Amino acid sequence: MRLLHGFHAVTARVRQHPGSVHALYVDASRNDARARDIAARAAAAGIKVHPVEGSRLDALAGHARHQGIVAQIDDALPHVTVDDVLDTLTEPALLVILDGVTDPHNLGACLRSADAFGAHALIVPKDRAVGVNATVAKAASGAADTVPVIAVTNLARTLRALKERGVWLLGAEAGGERLYDADLTGPIGWVLGAEGTGLRRLTRELCDRMVGIPLVGSVESLNVSVATGICLYATRGARTP
Repeated sequence: MRLLHGFHAVTARVRQHPGSVHALYVDASRNDARARDIAARAAAAGIKVHPVEGSRLDALAGHARHQGIVAQIDDALPHVTVDDVLDTLTEPALLVILDGVTDPHNLGACLRSADAFGAHALIVPKDRAVGVNATVAKAASGAADTVPVIAVTNLARTLRALKERGVWLLGAEAGGERLYDADLTGPIGWVLGAEGTGLRRLTRELCDRMVGIPLVGSVESLNVSVATGICLYATRGARTP
């Protein structure tokens, strides 16, 4: 089991997967509507709710900003594969593939964008990348429970398998085709690189096209989570009648 903290993350887990929540620890001094609502939802789902002192929450959350709530949850949701996702789609695939993103706040922010713009899954390598932990879940504000995060052993092999299933891989990198001009209507997997280093050579070679976000200011690049949001927004816009 592991701990989850923050109102958005805990509320999403209670709503989406109540059976995976074993206990809720809530700041006994909080009696606002938000705290009452999540406590009522948890109780209705048969989840034990424990009012505790703030110091106990601090210790449980490792002194992270817990907002007065910590949940004890199962280590992971049922395993989902890329094929599981693709086999159930009724619209062209929209995937996010992150090549070695190590900052948990960036991964959480990418998940928020994935949820906001209807991405069907987020794919990360198991090694040399951050997984979904409490920091990621809090930064994702609940999106870690709505967007499948699929950790794969071999990213290159997964990219090849996606291509075989008709998914068009677009690498987000400066100098590529302008985002304004790219065809974003078919099954797409957006491939974005790690902070500072960008896409690895093999990952770049496996992309079908490179697409760049036109910048008009003085900065030379964007944070990976910002780039993810822009690419997904543009894709969703291209698919909306």
